[in-house]
Amino acid sequence: MGTLRDLQFALQLKIEELRQRDTLIDELELELDTKDELIRRLQEELDRYRATVSLPGTSAASTACAAQSESRERSSRKTVICEPLSVDPVTLTFVSHRNCDKSQESRRLIQAALVKNDLLKNLDEGEMSAITACMYRATINQGCSVIQEGATGAQAYVLEEGRLEVTKDGNKLLTVEPGDMCGELALLYNCIHIYSVSAQTDSKLWVIDRQSYQTVLMQRGLSRLCRSVELLSSLPFLQSLPEDVIMKVSDLMEETHYLDGDYIIRQGATGDTFYIISKGQVTVTEKRPGHEEHTVLSKLSEGQWFGEKALWCEDIRTVNVIAAGEVTCLAIDREAFKDVIDGLAFDCDQEGQQSNEPEVKSDMDPALLSSSTLSDFQIICTLGVGEFGHVDLVQLKSNVKCLFGMRVLSKKMILKKAQREHVLNEGRVLMETCCSFIVRLYKTFRDPERLYFLTEACLGGDLLSLLKEKGYLDECSTRLYTACVVRALTFLHSQDIIYRDVKPENVILDEHGYAKLTGSRCLKKVEMGKKTWTFCGTPGFMAPEIILNKGHGASADFWSLGVFVFELLSGGLPFSSSDPMKILTATVRGIDQIDFPKSISKSACSLIKKLCRSNPSERLGSRRNGAKDIQKHKWFEGFNWDGLCKRTVTPPVIPKVRHPLESSTCRFYTEDSVEPCTNWDDF
Repeated sequence: MGTLRDLQFALQLKIEELRQRDTLIDELELELDTKDELIRRLQEELDRYRATVSLPGTSAASTACAAQSESRERSSRKTVICEPLSVDPVTLTFVSHRNCDKSQESRRLIQAALVKNDLLKNLDEGEMSAITACMYRATINQGCSVIQEGATGAQAYVLEEGRLEVTKDGNKLLTVEPGDMCGELALLYNCIHIYSVSAQTDSKLWVIDRQSYQTVLMQRGLSRLCRSVELLSSLPFLQSLPEDVIMKVSDLMEETHYLDGDYIIRQGATGDTFYIISKGQVTVTEKRPGHEEHTVLSKLSEGQWFGEKALWCEDIRTVNVIAAGEVTCLAIDREAFKDVIDGLAFDCDQEGQQSNEPEVKSDMDPALLSSSTLSDFQIICTLGVGEFGHVDLVQLKSNVKCLFGMRVLSKKMILKKAQREHVLNEGRVLMETCCSFIVRLYKTFRDPERLYFLTEACLGGDLLSLLKEKGYLDECSTRLYTACVVRALTFLHSQDIIYRDVKPENVILDEHGYAKLTGSRCLKKVEMGKKTWTFCGTPGFMAPEIILNKGHGASADFWSLGVFVFELLSGGLPFSSSDPMKILTATVRGIDQIDFPKSISKSACSLIKKLCRSNPSERLGSRRNGAKDIQKHKWFEGFNWDGLCKRTVTPPVIPKVRHPLESSTCRFYTEDSVEPCTNWDDF
């Protein structure tokens, strides 16, 4: 019979299982609400056109099947955003000091399980130790469920004693033995489990929850970053550098570890690396001519440095530097350091190039729009249905030439998915954004149940639809669409905004054939040189540092841009699988493990690989020249960037946009309690 503590943990697991089932029911209800809304609107469209359009049965059926297939595919590429991570002192203190009692044997078993895991083996030794300390014990009886297929989860498990069975659709897949791990995807985001795990025998587990896992990694990342910046700022020859440059140097420094007696620098060798001691102590010795013994010159400890001459020129080492005990150093080589320092001359043209774009002309009177209310817009048709609502094509009653998109979002759905902060953040950012290559947000409204976002109406379709129609795109088309995205990212980054979800379905064409980035819940303002830790993006497109919770910034957008180019040119993703975990682990392994199809030219391969470097600071676009390095890449040789900004370049595809006729049955939004949404803090 188990102890009271074991029974409490078993009860906790049961409660969690019931909570997951309740969450699943809520999600299914929301999905049903969305489907009902779609059916209602499609029925309205069908009724409106039935009198003038013939719809043969077989054609309608095939169209329905195609739409259903596309819906499934888009669902598999859905953006995932973890709930906001709490950084309040209470949570940080609780997690950092949480240390559940474990024997040495249990600690070794947990760490061995982490090392065996394809994703978590990429964590460093300190991160693994901190995660191990946070894990708590649970006992589960034979026949009970640990993970339920189709339910959402927030915990991962390491089996210490007993045996678990993994099944999918009732079929056995494998057996989990002591020392194995399961459920690790739930540590990253609120995923839906694709398999079930149940106990074949009475079992003992070690459990880690998502909040603890992500808080530990964020705290260690912040601590490491602060320590690195502090050490660099203390160096006399770097004290005059701006904070953002110090941050860049910090990003490029690699942590290196040495054992007692290891030579870090050897006298007489040629060196190009500079070291700062992060932990431990080193001994500096010299062998003088005519002497057999090495003379000890000094001892250096934490916060001190050596090898700085190598940063400026080729350095012949004149002394030995030997680890006295275990030592950790931060190291940077001359090439990486000079790349940052040589870029200190501020490129005014780089910052100002966005302002050279012409104003987009419109038939609309700005005063007319600013004074408009929700009831001034007539609904023409529904353009599509999204996760939190739908998008209508609307027109101003007083000026039918002016077409807009109206995103209608359910507050209930947003709150259920814990996305309030992300949705409101998107609105704040887009209201301040005016760029020719980003879909404009003009105005917002709200009522007790919904939010309304009035946007540009871009009716040329998204690039994913174009890609599915053609299989893959030629280099000319891909180059133009990529250039449009580069311009959009350049603008956002100049405003300290990161996008984090570049993918074909988030790029739509206007009636002239130019591409624009749509709004996204992943938009976030992050100060220059700072990082954010939210797990955010689309599996297959997101950068490794997001997956590994290392903290990320604007460089994550350049990784996604590389994947974007790969998909447009090949019709497929470099990192793909029906299992989300396999997508993420393949991403962490990197682009160099991928075989490129013949449809991608050598110069395009070069661009993609330079955008998808594992080290964020080494990516094309992340160095001193910013996006200019992307524009100067040989794949863009001959491309008319000035013509793109002035819109004199002829796009390869001019969408055949048929402007819908005014609706025969006038439909308007309900005006009950609707008001302009100006205070974003008030949901």
